[in-house]
Amino acid sequence: MKIEDFMLPCPIKKFFGIDCFGCGTQRAIVMVFEGRFGEAFHMFPAVYTLLLFFGTVFLNFVDRKRNYGNLLVFLAGLNAVIMVVSYFYKHYFMNH
Repeated sequence: MKIEDFMLPCPIKKFFGIDCFGCGTQRAIVMVFEGRFGEAFHMFPAVYTLLLFFGTVFLNFVDRKRNYGNLLVFLAGLNAVIMVVSYFYKHYFMNH
């Protein structure tokens, strides 16, 4: 069995046949942990800021003395911008 056998399918891609803004996230995270950093970025450019976001969420639960709210909002916004820009770049500029 491969790790891909345990990945969740994208419902948008399954039902509509198109990639969503998050397509490639799971595979990119696996690539990071396999040490394939360039391939991970190429697969899903927001992978590193997303991992930073998840790490900050973890810190928010563990370290209750500090307030990570502003940082979480910033990282969420940064991830959203990277995801949208890379989606349109990938689908509208690289394919035409």
